[in-house]
Amino acid sequence: MKLLFVGAEAVPYISTGGLGDVLGSLPQAVKAAEPDTDVRVILPLYKKIKDKFESSLEYVGNTIVELAWRKQYCGLYKCENNGVTYYFIDNEYYFKRDSIYGDFDDAERFAFFGKAVLDIMPMIDFYPDILHTNDWQSATSVIYLKRKYCLLPHYRDIKTIYTIHNIDYQGVFSMSILWDVFGLDADDKSIVEYNGNINLTKGAIVCTDRISTVSQKYADEIQTEFYSSGLHYVLHLYSGKLCGIVNGIDVNYYNPKNDDVIASKFSSKKLSGKAECKRMLQEMCGLEQNPDVPVVSMISRLAAHKGFDLVKFILPEMLSLGIQFVLLGTGERELEEYFKTIQYRYPNQVKIFLEFNKDLSKKIYAGSDIFLMPSKSEPCGLSQMISSVYGAIPVVRETGGLYDTIKPYNKFTAEGNGFTFANYNAHEMKDAVARAVELFGDKEKWKALTKKVMEVDFSWNASAKEYLAMYNELSKEY
Repeated sequence: MKLLFVGAEAVPYISTGGLGDVLGSLPQAVKAAEPDTDVRVILPLYKKIKDKFESSLEYVGNTIVELAWRKQYCGLYKCENNGVTYYFIDNEYYFKRDSIYGDFDDAERFAFFGKAVLDIMPMIDFYPDILHTNDWQSATSVIYLKRKYCLLPHYRDIKTIYTIHNIDYQGVFSMSILWDVFGLDADDKSIVEYNGNINLTKGAIVCTDRISTVSQKYADEIQTEFYSSGLHYVLHLYSGKLCGIVNGIDVNYYNPKNDDVIASKFSSKKLSGKAECKRMLQEMCGLEQNPDVPVVSMISRLAAHKGFDLVKFILPEMLSLGIQFVLLGTGERELEEYFKTIQYRYPNQVKIFLEFNKDLSKKIYAGSDIFLMPSKSEPCGLSQMISSVYGAIPVVRETGGLYDTIKPYNKFTAEGNGFTFANYNAHEMKDAVARAVELFGDKEKWKALTKKVMEVDFSWNASAKEYLAMYNELSKEY
């Protein structure tokens, strides 16, 4: 089988979040699960990629991409990484910039990218069985394939999957540029039109053979008005081709057994190192170094939909539970100012790090007892899985991937791998934290839960097998 993943970012080349993590991990996990599968990934050649990786890139060739009235140069580079071939689309006019998103001409940039993906296939003599696209930046690949290329030899048998990583980002542009920028005709208007605008996600949903999201719960949620950012009608209409597959995490990078960043290495079978990680975290934060005081942490972008409006409402009451609270993240200025104030008011219980620091995040995961993630919406979430690996018991709201990955602890049967609450309510959140704090007081039960949580398999192995099953099923359809 031949697979081509298309997206705007992938670790280690360029990443701003979850999409980059997925495209950095899933292709390699698929290759590891099925070594005979020819797995390739294609990205834009951003300036940051070229500056950092130029010496390892091999020039393949170039072609001309016709986009409406334009004829644009398209260069192609490649490199190998763990058995996966990565291609990079080169056009300095579109991609030689410090930013990767958010420019005034994003519509044209990613229209070019989507069309270039199809136009370079003859150059490399690679026509995939499955074209797996990700988020709106690659949606045009699906739209152009199904509307412009599907009757051409070599292209007609390509099957497509479109993965929605976050429904809030849809690629919405003015209908006035339908032809001038996208090169789409009046016959294509109904495919991409939504609420009077071009909506690339809607177009991909209509055109693709399968739609996937990053958790089954999120697949259900985005068919409702509350979670869909307006696309629930379309998703409900095409629900027959929608499914959810939970993301995994890189368990080599996130592994306390061999992590040189944390204060002391540890594992589920030897937890003594975690106690030292907690002591060092308390010392670093200027908090009392007391193993009997539970450390509750959050590592997140500071935004209301991440649950910080709940935390803001109830944090002083939560501190009365006798916890220490550590936060790492940056974001909305109002929230940053609030947490600065809280740290000033409660210097013996609260430490706030307003920064983005991956090494520090590992130290916090490793030194925490409880990890709080009360999101209003969460397509999949990675932090709850990472915290589990490092033995910080998750407290989460039952939404999206949080619902799929964290099951509530039952104090009578010891089933479950965390503490959960259902409604988006500050006091329900506090109650879930209180239940965790109560169990923390029973050292034997807490130790047993910590070991159990650390041994849950959050690797990409299971997810890769689910995707392979989808690819195999799809490739057999005619």
